[in-house]
Amino acid sequence: MKKVFIDGSAGTTGLRIYERLSARRDVSILTLSEELRKDPAARKDMLNSADVAFLCLPDGAAREAVAMVENPDTVIIDASTAHRTLPDWAYGFAELSAAHEEKIVASKRIANPGCHASGFIALVYPLIEAGLLDKNALLTCHSITGYSGGGKKMIAEYGDKERSVLLDAPRQYGLTQQHKHLKEMRAITGLDVAPIFCPIVSDFYSGMTVTVPLFAEQLKGTMYEIKDVFAKKYNGEIVRYQESVDEGGFISGAALSGKDSMRVTVTGNDERILLVACYDNLGKGASGAAIECMNLAIGADKTTGLEL
Repeated sequence: MKKVFIDGSAGTTGLRIYERLSARRDVSILTLSEELRKDPAARKDMLNSADVAFLCLPDGAAREAVAMVENPDTVIIDASTAHRTLPDWAYGFAELSAAHEEKIVASKRIANPGCHASGFIALVYPLIEAGLLDKNALLTCHSITGYSGGGKKMIAEYGDKERSVLLDAPRQYGLTQQHKHLKEMRAITGLDVAPIFCPIVSDFYSGMTVTVPLFAEQLKGTMYEIKDVFAKKYNGEIVRYQESVDEGGFISGAALSGKDSMRVTVTGNDERILLVACYDNLGKGASGAAIECMNLAIGADKTTGLEL
């Protein structure tokens, strides 16, 4: 039985990981009492006692936690942005390629992808890999997410009965074009320039839809070739190409709320193409991806404990 420690278990991602793991019989969860939760010595002991440690922390605290780990056998899965573009860390999106999965299996340091970044990378990486899209392409990405992606503070704001009427409508953010996910969106896909990124938070708890629009002139191929690339790459239980994800011409941001899977599709027409990824910001966009990485690292079936 593998020992697991969740550093930052009180946060949204940490709680979801705890819920997923607590029902399993192949892992035991190491816990700290409330008074010791932020005690450095107690945390260090837990980190070094664990076979797998999840870091659900701000970037600075995640770096500090990694520095505490002296046990060479402890696998670190970091949900922060601190290590996502470092070459000595495995990027935790196994479905991108066999090499990505092999690195996750072999690594003791795994960086969990960002929620918005997961959809963008899932859509763009295969096209660059297949030579259908140049690395110098200038792209735009739209992403709508449930408010749980904003953590406890935003969840409380949306749950407040006396909340501002402004929260009743979708709200665009990342207005300075310096969103923290842009670095990995560029680095993992291999793009020369990060996309123009337009994230939107809306009044539903969880779920996410990411869209990358393309003109046919940007491609070295057709919409049907894109579909073929996606269908061949994404045919597993977790990430899968689907010919259509809409319901009556509408794609809901909450279509996969509560799930740890992702559905990828292509729509539009021969001249104006939409690449779309649907998933849960707390699932394949966070805790589901982290558990999948843990499964690979400990030799379990990668779907174990996931809601698909």
